[in-house]
Amino acid sequence: MKIADIVRFLEGWAHPSLQESYDNAGLLTGDPAWDCTGVLCCLDVTEAVVQEAADRGCNLVVAHHPLIFKGLKRITGRNYVERTVIDAIKKDIAIYAIHTNLDNVISGVSGRMAEVFGLTDIQILAPKTGTLLKLFTFVPRAQAAQVRQALFDAGAGVIGRYSDCSFNTEGTGTFRAGEGTQPFVGEKDQQHHEPEVRVEVVLPQYRQSAVVAALLAAHPYEEVAYDLVPLANAQPGLGAGVTGYLPEALEITAFLALLREKFGLQLVRHTPPTGKPIRKVALCGGAGSFLVSSALAAQADAYVTGDMKYHEFFDADGRILIADIGHFESEQFTIDLLAEQLAEKFTTFAVLKTGIITNPVRYYL
Repeated sequence: MKIADIVRFLEGWAHPSLQESYDNAGLLTGDPAWDCTGVLCCLDVTEAVVQEAADRGCNLVVAHHPLIFKGLKRITGRNYVERTVIDAIKKDIAIYAIHTNLDNVISGVSGRMAEVFGLTDIQILAPKTGTLLKLFTFVPRAQAAQVRQALFDAGAGVIGRYSDCSFNTEGTGTFRAGEGTQPFVGEKDQQHHEPEVRVEVVLPQYRQSAVVAALLAAHPYEEVAYDLVPLANAQPGLGAGVTGYLPEALEITAFLALLREKFGLQLVRHTPPTGKPIRKVALCGGAGSFLVSSALAAQADAYVTGDMKYHEFFDADGRILIADIGHFESEQFTIDLLAEQLAEKFTTFAVLKTGIITNPVRYYL
């Protein structure tokens, strides 16, 4: 199994196009053509994690946080990032980061938080827009089925949990084949009227090249008419944060106790009680202050995240309980998530979880 195969699987789960503009997800070191000897999953890549990978026979580290986040103008070992990059290259260890793209899928970081917390009816908190296209094409009636199937096979026509979705309208196409053409139907230099089907399908933007290639390969015309139109629709299952419901409403003390138990917390920073029981919960792994307004708009009773600043707690405004459980603590189960997904897909080599706690924050209690 090549490292490229693991990368292809991860990018099918959370495509790099879903990462935020400031991010640096993807293969950061190593050669995708290498044979994979094993995978070590972690949140953060440090020198100790690279050594652990080498000691345990893994030449691929799959991390949530990118080791290389900002541009490196020199690599001299002056900080832990540069030292870790040097060490990984010396030891022939590839590093792959799956960061905000994994934050932006419902089966990713925040979705796993919701599962750990025991929530039901999990939905995206802030749906991501601008990721969809609609393809229109015009096909002779007899070939419409084969063209539709080619589009579906290439990744078009998926809406939520439904696949093979299309809309089809019958009409008449006209054309005149000029000099040097080989028309599929009709005669040269004569206007032709052909019964056609207008086929419409939606597709993710990152599948555009594959879908258009499939269309051109399956379509019988030598000149294929098609349009691609950007959609403002949100793509189901994509976006930041999630919401869900507790099995029953809890008073604040019981809610905070459950939070401490499920996430193994030493402490929880939170806003004053709202006086309302908590049933609907919004969550975001990592630094989630940017979603407070979305949690309020979703009418969540509580919002659980990390890295809230002092003044940001005021945004609760007595309408919601904000609970800051810490950055590492909110994302800790991402290691399990990565390992489970990879182990289920790849059975010919070891998929391991790091034994190193990379959380740089300590608490004095």
